[in-house]
Amino acid sequence: MSHKQKRATKLPFNKLHVPRDLAVETCQTINRHLHAALVDTCGVHTDDDFCLICRYAPEDMAFHPTFLGALLGGRTDAQKEALYADMRARLGSIGFPPENAIIFLIENAAIDWSFGPQGSVKTVLGL
Repeated sequence: MSHKQKRATKLPFNKLHVPRDLAVETCQTINRHLHAALVDTCGVHTDDDFCLICRYAPEDMAFHPTFLGALLGGRTDAQKEALYADMRARLGSIGFPPENAIIFLIENAAIDWSFGPQGSVKTVLGL
C-alpha cells in the first residue's frame, strides 16, 4: 500500500466539545495529546491533524443521564433515512430551511467511549 493510500484510510476528524471558558492553550494541548495518541496507537500519519473545537455555555448542554445507550450503533439504513427525512421536516416546521442543514449521524459501540481511567464503557460494563 502506498503512503497516500495509507493516509487516506486513517484520516481522523477530531472534535473537542469543551466549556466556553476553557483556555485556548488547554484546548490546543488536549488536541496535541489526542493527535499523538492517535499516531502512536492507531497508525494515523503525523501530518493528518485536523481538529474542530466546539465551545459551549453550561446551558447549551442538555442530555439525559442514561444518554449513552441511545448513541450506540445498531440502526438500519432505513431508520437512518427516516431520521433524516423526519428531521428535515421538523426543521422546515420551525422556518429553518432544511436544505441549509447537514445531518451527520455518528454511531459507535461501547468500546468507543471511555469516561475514566478504568477503560472503555465496554470494559467497565463487561459488555
